[in-house]
Amino acid sequence: MGNLSGYGDMMNDRPRKAVYPGTFDPITNGHLDLVDRAISLFDELIVAVGQNPGKTSLFAAEERVKLVEECLADFPTVTIATFPGLLAHFADKNGAIAIVRGLRAVSDFEFEFQMALMNRRLAPKIETVYLMPNERYTYLSSSLIKDVARHGGDVSRFVPAPVVRALKEKFAE
Repeated sequence: MGNLSGYGDMMNDRPRKAVYPGTFDPITNGHLDLVDRAISLFDELIVAVGQNPGKTSLFAAEERVKLVEECLADFPTVTIATFPGLLAHFADKNGAIAIVRGLRAVSDFEFEFQMALMNRRLAPKIETVYLMPNERYTYLSSSLIKDVARHGGDVSRFVPAPVVRALKEKFAE
């Protein structure tokens, strides 16, 4: 085992900051559950709303940020930001020590594993931390929520009230 003397002192000099990235199109109760879990582990959490030109989103980036801000207004140690490029670079630039990711099922693992290894190559000092959501949210995904809402289903048990309103407005257009 390596010599870690002084490591604890170094870590106490700065807050333990993590980044929780996602598309959040839209944010769900499962996302909120992971935010709640992450803030119990880290001093500060940046919820990073991704801008991926390869993905077609229902909500524009500005709309997603606004919804995330509304839903997380009561979390004082959480900030919301957007990032257009590489997550590892964003996390490093913002002084994060960890990237928080959610794992709902085994099917998520292969993609998450590859992403974590690439992020480690790009930013070796930043760890990836996987959190499992509460079992009542393991089946939730933004895609499912959009599909249910698109067809007039009630999503109020799965997303916060601001998202329910936004989905109704979006599909009324």
